[in-house]
Amino acid sequence: MYEITVKRTFSAAHTLMIGGKSETLHGHNFTVEVTLSSERLDNEGLVVDFRVLKGWTDETLEKLDHSFLNELSFFQDINPTSENIARFVYEKISEKIQSQSCKLKNVAVWESESAKAVYRGSSNG
Repeated sequence: MYEITVKRTFSAAHTLMIGGKSETLHGHNFTVEVTLSSERLDNEGLVVDFRVLKGWTDETLEKLDHSFLNELSFFQDINPTSENIARFVYEKISEKIQSQSCKLKNVAVWESESAKAVYRGSSNG
């Protein structure tokens, strides 16, 4: 099994409801890791060209960068937690790899150097 991962960053603000209380508005410099896997390589010896995966990831993160996450349609009814951000990125990138011979293994979102959330999708256990 082969895996490739790209790491990108974005900045955004959010408020969260935790334990029935609203946290104050605050922001993070998020780091996102997107990992693809494949049983085999293409004719060029690649899972997917890193430039392609970076492009898909950058296009997805453009929607989040320098935003107030709570105002985005995806987060209207759910907390914009790192876990839900990871799911958002996973779902958007999943749409882009439909024609590829690889699978999206997971998306990790770091909200700080010591706090990470990972989403693998329902088919990845």
